[in-house]
Amino acid sequence: MADEPGFQLKGTAPERYEQYVAPIMAPFVTALLDAVDLCPGATVLDLACGTGFAARAAAAQAGPTGRVFGADVNGEMLRIATTHHPRHYPDIEFTTASADHLPYPDASFDAVVCQQGAQFFPDLTAALTETARVTRPHGRLAATTWAPAALTSPYFAAQHEVIREYGGPEPAASFAAAFACTADDLTASLRSAGFHDAKAHELTFDIALPPLADFAPGHLSVLPWAQQILDKDGPEALTAAGEALTARLTAEGTATFSFTATLTTATR
Repeated sequence: MADEPGFQLKGTAPERYEQYVAPIMAPFVTALLDAVDLCPGATVLDLACGTGFAARAAAAQAGPTGRVFGADVNGEMLRIATTHHPRHYPDIEFTTASADHLPYPDASFDAVVCQQGAQFFPDLTAALTETARVTRPHGRLAATTWAPAALTSPYFAAQHEVIREYGGPEPAASFAAAFACTADDLTASLRSAGFHDAKAHELTFDIALPPLADFAPGHLSVLPWAQQILDKDGPEALTAAGEALTARLTAEGTATFSFTATLTTATR
């Protein structure tokens, strides 16, 4: 879930990202990998891999004869991905690279997966054209992005309100932009890039989060928009934002929230 310029983490945020984002991402990673129907021995790219959620899941499915690669522009995220790579899986080769300039030969991969990264590509069609180049004929692509409607869900709506209140209009607008990539955007760009049979549908999961007093501020703190609050007004402002977020969410009376993403698939 990272590519320039919209999702950059620094300091201790990449390590904490692995901790706090995993509960939300887990069911979507499973759906993403199911969509490309990996066989043992497959060669797979996790594009904009972040700390490697999808790469690790792909390695488990590709098995000892498979090969898995992860590419991301954020070297610190890749450092955490390497640290969390289980050694009983096949090797996962992580490389610092932009989605529109991948360091792989033509037709390298049986499948490419992209978990919550495509909405941050500066030029979506250019990135997917480069992805098409490294995908083998008849290879499969699957990507998840937050559905635009997800911004109105109680969890993300509360985050948006807090980011606006404590960070101001610019980070709030940047946060909202992460939910602006539509199914039509993705399928049109995939067709332009040389993929075919591009399809998209929404996935919704009800996810029980860890206790919100720790989880809500912890999750907020690993988002790039929290860094903007920190840079603007210091750690006290970020602490206050976390407390405000917890108060908004606990007012819902539950730690289970619905999360909706768009799953887009295509064939090379």
